[in-house]
Amino acid sequence: MVERNAKQGTFRFSFKPAARVGKVMLAGDFTEWQPVLMRRQKDGTYSASYALTPGEHQYKFIADGDWFVDMDNPRSAPNSYGTFNSVVVVRSAGLAE
Repeated sequence: MVERNAKQGTFRFSFKPAARVGKVMLAGDFTEWQPVLMRRQKDGTYSASYALTPGEHQYKFIADGDWFVDMDNPRSAPNSYGTFNSVVVVRSAGLAE
């Protein structure tokens, strides 16, 4: 899930694994596809926040080495690995579509 934080001008990425995991990371074009550790929340979700520039951004979640699309985000794009990446579109005003 991606939510805009208007107060901080960032976007919060959240992932709730279906089963217990040891480590969850986020990778996307805004991290140059380098996995970044997400923080576990009290409710069992993992989250990370990023400031995103206007345009289309692709991303995926990684749980214990397995890559996942964002099931709460219907937007996706095919990638060069024959799978899909999740997509968030940021308008110039910092709003996600």
